[in-house]
Amino acid sequence: MSNRIRLAETREAIARCFPVIVELRPHLEAEGFVEQVLRQQAQGYRLAYLEDAGEVKSCGGYRISESLSSGRFMYVDDLVTASTGRSHGYGGELLDWLIARAREEGCVKFELDSGVQRFGAHRFYLTKRMDITAHHFALKL
Repeated sequence: MSNRIRLAETREAIARCFPVIVELRPHLEAEGFVEQVLRQQAQGYRLAYLEDAGEVKSCGGYRISESLSSGRFMYVDDLVTASTGRSHGYGGELLDWLIARAREEGCVKFELDSGVQRFGAHRFYLTKRMDITAHHFALKL
């Protein structure tokens, strides 16, 4: 396991992840970010981050769950590398760490959704030997 990857378990560590996460989730605001992550952590969410030269370069938010369709699985809610850190291997290192973590947790599947417009991310996931297995449908309420 990489010694550059840690779980954001303190308010300070969570706050340091915001500039990277907001690149994927631009609707978020810094003011409520830490509180939202803390609420989600109470429900099983974990936020991992890769740090290099004192800066957060990549973040991955995930949860362990179980379903009839997948068995025990890790679902990655958020996976993003800072735009200034792309093509340096940070995303691949973090993804490999997440997959290893899923195995350690006894998961039989590793899942994530990716927006249909994120072609670069799709190429990355396919390179990592992931399969496209479903279409995700949503309805705003």
